[in-house]
Amino acid sequence: MTQPQKSCPDCDNDFAELSRRVFLKTTSAAAVAASILPNWAVAKDLPAEKGPPETLVKKLYDSLGEKQRKEVAFDWDFVHPEMGLLRSRVSNNWHITQPQIAGEYYTKDQQELIRAIFEGVFTEEWVKKLDKQLTDDAGGYGKQQNIALFGKPGDGKFEFVMTGRHLTMRVDGHSNEHAAFGGPIFHGHAASGFNEKPDHPGNVFWPQALAANKIFEMLDGKQRKTALVARTPAESAVGFRGEKGEFPGIAVTELSSDQKEQLQKTMQLMLDPYRKVEREDVLKCLKSQGGLDKCGLAFYSQGDLGDDGVWDNWRLEGPSFIWYFRGAPHVHLWINIADDATLKTNAQG
Repeated sequence: MTQPQKSCPDCDNDFAELSRRVFLKTTSAAAVAASILPNWAVAKDLPAEKGPPETLVKKLYDSLGEKQRKEVAFDWDFVHPEMGLLRSRVSNNWHITQPQIAGEYYTKDQQELIRAIFEGVFTEEWVKKLDKQLTDDAGGYGKQQNIALFGKPGDGKFEFVMTGRHLTMRVDGHSNEHAAFGGPIFHGHAASGFNEKPDHPGNVFWPQALAANKIFEMLDGKQRKTALVARTPAESAVGFRGEKGEFPGIAVTELSSDQKEQLQKTMQLMLDPYRKVEREDVLKCLKSQGGLDKCGLAFYSQGDLGDDGVWDNWRLEGPSFIWYFRGAPHVHLWINIADDATLKTNAQG
């Protein structure tokens, strides 16, 4: 049975109104009028064949009808009047365009292509977990998710972006050559309601936090004082600090060999959802900035659900590497990784 979408006050204030009023400003009156009718009437039908997500993005782009292209396809460097460079935006809850994946706007074949792109980015196990997350948070896959395409797949740079509550994911065929995942991404899960219990029952991302907390348990008293930080950063504070930046918490170089080994195990869990090429890109970017030894690991006492000393909020950060796990009041996971710390981040919490 489809579950109703749960309310999320800190997620719901970003795009609910913008999606209605702002996008009307960026399309012509004729396009808006035409959008009243389903675009299946003018879209081209293509078989939804399996293949690499990048190949499927081109097939999807080629299948779009004229009306669809006006509404969901943009130039590579399209700047939204209120949200800036739209392609690079990341947020905890937003709709990059208005048409939802399910329904009449996209043909059945287009919906199958979009689904195949989604499945191609993640491992089979994690596709199932993300389907659970989307059911818990948004009533199911496709019902409150939206897509946009930037550039022209097969002819220069391109990027496919899917957004919704607790989701921003990308496919770009390395068009954004300096960034892993094609740019900053976002996951979230409120498996048991907006205010989750301390043990986050059913939350698909919580095992990452448990693995990170094992590192904290291994720290001695002095290390714990350094690693534990009082206040969490702003949720969307995921811009890069660069080589000269000061990273909160304990420097990875201050960890013992067994503590570093547990950090490696935690990293494996962190990267477990993604296909091989994404994992390789992350590690390549990390290596380019000096590896984990250039990073800091912070745990935050603020937002400790249940006051149990199992830190719900933690952050692994390097010059151009940010993995920000904010587990209170439910999980928000901000990921921004590149090999160039000068890249700008368009993030909104």
